[in-house]
Amino acid sequence: MATSTATMTTTAIEVSSSGTEVPLLSSMRGYPDPSNQDDPVARFNVPKDDDPSVVTRFPRPPRFADKYEEREYLKGRLALAFRIFGKRGFDEGVAGHITLRDPVDPNTFWVNPFGVSFNKIKKSDLILVDEEGNVIGGGRCRLLNTAAYMIHSAVHKARPDVLCAAHSHSLYGRAFCSLGRPIDIITQDSCVFYNDLAVYRQFGGIVFAKEEGENIAKAVGNKKACLLQNHGLLTVGQTIEAAVFWFCSLEKCCQAQLLADAAAAGRGASTIKITPEDAAYTASSAGAPWPGWFSAKPMFDDMEAEVGEEVFQ
Repeated sequence: MATSTATMTTTAIEVSSSGTEVPLLSSMRGYPDPSNQDDPVARFNVPKDDDPSVVTRFPRPPRFADKYEEREYLKGRLALAFRIFGKRGFDEGVAGHITLRDPVDPNTFWVNPFGVSFNKIKKSDLILVDEEGNVIGGGRCRLLNTAAYMIHSAVHKARPDVLCAAHSHSLYGRAFCSLGRPIDIITQDSCVFYNDLAVYRQFGGIVFAKEEGENIAKAVGNKKACLLQNHGLLTVGQTIEAAVFWFCSLEKCCQAQLLADAAAAGRGASTIKITPEDAAYTASSAGAPWPGWFSAKPMFDDMEAEVGEEVFQ
């Protein structure tokens, strides 16, 4: 039978790109704790080798003493996020946006310039937007998608814990959002959204009105993701990586359910749902902020290796 796991914390340091030591997040929900034998992840990952070249500790996102250094690091990660979205086909014309709360001025956010391909975005292309929707810094193309401002400004204002928000018109997300209902918990992957997924059951066209953005933010509430009826997916995270992973995972969950429902209907049957107890247990370990960040690490590593230094220019 499933049993709950405790919140796991630890402390570590990392050497930044400038050669200075920067503290890592000292507390991030879901981080493996080797001292806790009830932790199913850490129990099988206790360091057994003193060789410093052997990886025996789980990584965590860096934390910077210098907010300007943090800004530059995060902008690079945001540029990689757009490349990931582009490669996965999450672009639809000029629709779609990912925003980063600025660590220097948390009342502003960085976003992609309107009309620039996800596959071409570099760190220097990103634009900085204030609370009033004014573009106050960034790349040469300073066109702002009004819908991006209306949705993301409302979400960032309502959720001070959110560093990043991602929205796009992905194929399977769009298809499932036409149903106006939440996904069923039918796979291990879908468990991360157990009691953590909202549905916005309205559609008023392209989000040009402030009120519509505020209504979406209200629907999101304290959840990590929202299905926007007849529109698409929206995810948020305490890290860029988590927000991106939740989006990619939710897209695949929508695809899996569309396939499973079709297969079940063809047999005159229905899908088997995971019990609330098992779903809650799985969500407690796989749906927390650190697993979201860690799960995205391979895709960010792959994209960085693929595009090289160009994306950081």
